[in-house]
Amino acid sequence: MNRKNKSKASRDDRLTIVLLLVAYAAVMLANSAGLINSHMNGMLVPLCVYATMAVSLNLVVGILGELSLGHAGFMCLGAFASAFFSKLFENTMGVFPRFLIAILIGGLVAGIFGFLIGIPVLRLNGDYLAIVTLAFGEIIKNVINVLYVGRDSAGLHFALDQSKLGMDKEAGELLIAGPQGITGTPNDASFTIGFAVLLISTILVLNLINSREGRAIMSIRDNRIAAGSVGIPITAYKMRAFTMSAVIAGFAGALYAHNLASLIATPARFGYNMSIMFLVFVVLGGIGSTRGAIIAAVVLTLIPELLRFMNDYRMLIYSIVLIAMMIINWNPKSRAWIQSHLHRKKAAETAESDGREDA
Repeated sequence: MNRKNKSKASRDDRLTIVLLLVAYAAVMLANSAGLINSHMNGMLVPLCVYATMAVSLNLVVGILGELSLGHAGFMCLGAFASAFFSKLFENTMGVFPRFLIAILIGGLVAGIFGFLIGIPVLRLNGDYLAIVTLAFGEIIKNVINVLYVGRDSAGLHFALDQSKLGMDKEAGELLIAGPQGITGTPNDASFTIGFAVLLISTILVLNLINSREGRAIMSIRDNRIAAGSVGIPITAYKMRAFTMSAVIAGFAGALYAHNLASLIATPARFGYNMSIMFLVFVVLGGIGSTRGAIIAAVVLTLIPELLRFMNDYRMLIYSIVLIAMMIINWNPKSRAWIQSHLHRKKAAETAESDGREDA
């Protein structure tokens, strides 16, 4: 990467961080002024979760060049691991340190599974990663739905059948109740913490992209054979990117779990359609664009909520917006027309301003 491209990438990264900070400040000011209703206020944490998941998946799809169809599975792992920890230490730790450790545990557990999945799959070519991650997401969801974990004076009890749990029913406590999931997770998530998770995840990804490792990862994406021919350890770099993506998905899952009263591994929350929704964020935001993925996640999550007063037509409008974003992002003629139009408008404004100064 030459000096000019490095300078442009650095400016783009700074712009992304500045826009995030401005958006946070705007939301906080609007909230303090009472301009955000209770329903939209309840959407702030999910917006941070979905934007963080978009950043995570963009690292795999846009930067690494691999297709993952089970990223909701990593989110599910992070959610249940963190919620289990919070339930376990609910009465023995302070709120902030417990939640901080829960987020780290969610990322760690998701990262470990991402690493284990990547060991056999990332050595292969083609769409194997997409197939394996799709299966992984479904397996994780179904395993959690049959898992029972209880606690009594004798310690923790694990079973796949509640009748075989072997726990003292009177003095014991059921922490994970199979298809009923985890109930009563501490509601520790807030917009400020969610924004912090999103900001840190974005900074980590941007730093990776602009580092020597990031350039090596993108060279693998562009031409695997050429990258290998110059001595780049392809599997090692792919493992780093995929594991980091899984860790960030685990962070998002932890945030998601602590914003719900009841955490259940349903298809609506952690199924295939959720993974596809994250992929839509990445594609419509522009594959490889971290800022675009965040914007797409926010816009596409808010549109159905803002159009609830048009209940009969809101999904129609949502579909039209999807098509329009796809045409603008991926049609070279559309992008060229928009750029030329903006250039002509800017030139006209400059000429008008010069004319007023001459007068």
